Amino acid sequence: MRKARSFIQLMRPINCAMMGFAVFVGAVLANPQFSAFNWLGVIYGFLTGFTLTAASMAINDYYDRSIDAINEPTRPIPSGLVSPREALIFVAALSAVGFVFAYFTSLLCLVVAVIAWAIMTTYVTVGKRSGLPGNLLVSTCVATPFIYGSIISLKYVPLNVLLFALMAFFSNTGREITKGIVDVQGDKSAGVKTIAVRYGAKAAAVTAVTFYLLAVSLTPLPWLLGIVSFWFIPLVLVTDLGFGVTSVLLLRDYSRENARRIKKRVLLWFILGFLAFIFGALR
Repeated sequence: MRKARSFIQLMRPINCAMMGFAVFVGAVLANPQFSAFNWLGVIYGFLTGFTLTAASMAINDYYDRSIDAINEPTRPIPSGLVSPREALIFVAALSAVGFVFAYFTSLLCLVVAVIAWAIMTTYVTVGKRSGLPGNLLVSTCVATPFIYGSIISLKYVPLNVLLFALMAFFSNTGREITKGIVDVQGDKSAGVKTIAVRYGAKAAAVTAVTFYLLAVSLTPLPWLLGIVSFWFIPLVLVTDLGFGVTSVLLLRDYSRENARRIKKRVLLWFILGFLAFIFGALR
């Protein structure tokens, strides 16, 4: 039982569910007419996003096992509950399942899933130690499920989905940079060149806030371009306010403890942003 819980912890189910839900959001944004909704395709898309994200989390823990031994010693691999070999087998199984679900959706979806998996693998094996370029690779993977969902619905990517994917890209990049403040000790020992390691926590906080505000700066465009309804406004205002307050708090206190709290709060603003675009699709 403890072993099973360790594999679940390795997956980080909340993150996986969010990526699966992002596929649903992309599909809804692309085609809010539920009478013609491709429910089976979206279910397959959710499962693809869930399993491939789980694979990315597991392989990330495999490559991070020496860093986690310092930063997060209770994680499944450094604690000894899951062996490195078992983690790799788990990654292979999750990846295979994800590709099967993508194939069941469409050949184009399989191509997108393989590209996303390749980007994720590039990040873990090469890009992670590069700092900001690695952060950008992660954010590309975060933005991809929205595009994937729209392909399920329409076979192309409409403007509102592109805008939201770009907002997700910016805000997640800010979160990744914030995470670098939290992990600075382990990253430094492993030679990971995050902004926090190279230039200090203050520079990382300023850079993270810049990306948060870039995401916020895009939020008026969907309304100004007439691609969302009035119902978009209340939730996006709360989201923008949340990012604004979070940014101020991070600039005031860029300690490891506060950065850890900030990166968790950003997930809440992600979810509100999801809901803002979903409600904005209602006419």
